[in-house]
Amino acid sequence: MADFSPREIVSELDRYIVGQHEAKRAVAIALRNRWRRLQLEGQMREEVMPKNILMIGPTGCGKTEIARRLARLANAPFLKVEATKFTEVGYVGRDVEQIVRDLIEVALVMVKERRRKDVQARAEKAAEERLLDALVGAASSAATRETFRKRLRDGELDDKEVEIELQQSGGGMPMFELPNMPGGGSVSAFSLGDIFGKMQRGKPRKLTVTDARAPLIAEESDKLIDQEASVREAIHEVENNGIVFIDEMDKICAREGRSGADVSREGVQRDLLPLIEGTTVATKHGQVKTDHVLFIASGAFHVAKPSDLLPELQGRLPIRVELASLNEEDFRRILTETEACLTKQYVALLGTEGVTLDFAPSAVDAIAKVAVQVNTSVENIGARRLQTVMERVLDDISFSASDKSGETIVIDGDFVEKHIGDLAKNRDLSRFIL
Repeated sequence: MADFSPREIVSELDRYIVGQHEAKRAVAIALRNRWRRLQLEGQMREEVMPKNILMIGPTGCGKTEIARRLARLANAPFLKVEATKFTEVGYVGRDVEQIVRDLIEVALVMVKERRRKDVQARAEKAAEERLLDALVGAASSAATRETFRKRLRDGELDDKEVEIELQQSGGGMPMFELPNMPGGGSVSAFSLGDIFGKMQRGKPRKLTVTDARAPLIAEESDKLIDQEASVREAIHEVENNGIVFIDEMDKICAREGRSGADVSREGVQRDLLPLIEGTTVATKHGQVKTDHVLFIASGAFHVAKPSDLLPELQGRLPIRVELASLNEEDFRRILTETEACLTKQYVALLGTEGVTLDFAPSAVDAIAKVAVQVNTSVENIGARRLQTVMERVLDDISFSASDKSGETIVIDGDFVEKHIGDLAKNRDLSRFIL
């Protein structure tokens, strides 16, 4: 778990997301509180519960982007799910306990990746021996092996083709889920690979030495890693540092006077209650407690309101953060100030064709202005509108870039106006094209 201070977390999020300071602060404090809790001893550590967050704001204002960036920053098991993907127990579909099972798999990948680094040197040595076996045979003399070892390390044999036997990954075997079975994941999710694993044999494959090295090192690393200890560590990571981001929370609100699908939506909320409050979920790796998993929910809440959620669920999301709609100045900053802003992305993309793009300040102003106009007159989809506008502005250049290698093209306000000005003013056309 990363031990950044709240100020450092906000500063890092500022590199990618414009505005929304209140949401960034709430997320930063929640993330830091995970670290603070782990510094406590004994009973007090168990008593401190995470303060779950509900983010409310229009589409395209940065809710999901905050989640994405937080995942990279947290260095903790992180899972983003859409609330609409789940159904009430008894209906066909995924039940909410699958969230915990998926989170365990994420944690397991993280733990194994970390442990592979500890055995990297030994794995590389074992992989080298297997490559030498494939090149000169296991029964070759020590002198021959040493000669080929030197050539292998010098890169002289990188393009030589060898036949190696790699274990088949269990991921290639079919997975069966038996929904709503009592006892959870230990029964409800199993793979034929788990049952017939011992019967699987590695399949000989022909690869170049360069291509064979990485899978061999990975396979040898897995042999050196203590799998049971990895599972225990993954469960500990999930129980103490796990973060779940539930998007589209407003789509499972049941509204007054409605029936049918709304019944199932309310059922999903009821199923989420124990998960967020704290329960024990059975997975194929063992029992996992969710008492200290941090849940961050978000939704646009255009039609439904947060008060349409079940009162018990509202109580389990005590911190409310409202994200503001983006204005013209925000759009300007999104286009120029963020780490991987759209203007930099298009400059890099067309740079691969030998075309140099130069965005003048007047072009940035014009694009931001058009995006705000269309958001106001048609439908407010936030920062996502910028991608649509940029694609229309650069449509001709993107199409003919391969014929313009070596050229420098200046994008200014007049260029933007020429390519998209009339379209933005025509509300009927904007509705379909922008």
